[in-house]
Amino acid sequence: MLERGLAEAEQVELTVDAVAPGGHCVARVDGQVVFVRHALPGERVIAEVTEVHRGFVRADAVTVLDASPDRVEPPCPYAKPGACGGCDLQHVAPAAQLAWKTAVIREQLVRLGGLTEVELDRLGVRVEALPGGLLGWRSRVRYAVDAADRAGLLKHRSHEVVPIDRCRIAHPAIQQLPVLTGRWPAAEAVETVASTGGDVTVTEVRDGVPTPVSGPAEVREVAAGRDWTLPASAFWQVHPAAADTLATAVLELLDPQPGESAWDLYGGAGLFAAALASRVDDARITLVESSRDGVDAARVNLADLPQIEVVAARVETALTRRRITGPVDVVVLDPPRSGAGAQVVRDIVAAGPRAVAYVACDPAAFARDVRTFTELGWRLAALRGFDLFPMTQHVEQVGLLLPPAGR
Repeated sequence: MLERGLAEAEQVELTVDAVAPGGHCVARVDGQVVFVRHALPGERVIAEVTEVHRGFVRADAVTVLDASPDRVEPPCPYAKPGACGGCDLQHVAPAAQLAWKTAVIREQLVRLGGLTEVELDRLGVRVEALPGGLLGWRSRVRYAVDAADRAGLLKHRSHEVVPIDRCRIAHPAIQQLPVLTGRWPAAEAVETVASTGGDVTVTEVRDGVPTPVSGPAEVREVAAGRDWTLPASAFWQVHPAAADTLATAVLELLDPQPGESAWDLYGGAGLFAAALASRVDDARITLVESSRDGVDAARVNLADLPQIEVVAARVETALTRRRITGPVDVVVLDPPRSGAGAQVVRDIVAAGPRAVAYVACDPAAFARDVRTFTELGWRLAALRGFDLFPMTQHVEQVGLLLPPAGR
């Protein structure tokens, strides 16, 4: 006889197993896989099914029967089932959040990257906390606007807007803005920025077009020993300590030497290119970026570093059409969440660098690209994880990839 599958809104008692990517833990009911939010490994909970899919279901832990010692009371009243979906781990103690993210990195590198547990132990994989604590760190917050013209945050895997009084992980200057108490009849979203240079801005988005409301249209950021000026809507790391943390990690792992040429792929405004320039003297550095805002920001902010060439192109196009060519000594690879992909990895390997620093925001995409590198004879020689997004399931990694010995 076939077991009956779980139905949406059904509640079921289950025991939670290991953590999984996406802020979930895994459980099984009569052989059916259940991805459970708001839970911790080892807990016995009542879970309510939120989605039913072929082969698995999603659920929220609505009652905790046996709690993990790592469970804490969420500091935000909206971090619960059916409310704001922005934070995944507010119910998890600080040290356990780092362990959670470390476990996800390891699982993805084994399952998708083809590494062994012994290799991971040798690398000493762990996730490091950044200064500043778990709250008040997010320097860029995008609020959605509901049908009543109120700004708020979205439910998990939903377009439904949850009105809130304030976001606890937002920068204090953003929490003090009157965004959540006002009405936004013309906007689909409201974007806020509190920059490391002290600028605070509010921008409303109408039909996809950002329109400044208050504060400067361009903000100042401070990182890598330099001042940066860029549009308030342009990409920049959301944790105030993130840019310096990542730039330092890249330099420590790559150890670029005077005279070495470098590529900064998916280079954005040029953070890593500027960091490299501080080490390689006047050697050639090529930055590749496809976003117009990023290209413009790089050309403005790196104008005093003539050894840096900014190439406006998709990385894939720049490599396959030979808009940039090897040989090159060191490469910084900082792709989007989807990863670099096999062809980009193959083209980098073909250029013959002595080392690649891979900055990754998605453990699965990173693991897939690591597998491609290893299939080409390279190895993951070092890996550092950073908690750039406390209280959420997101984690950043910086890996050092080296070619076969003797290259």
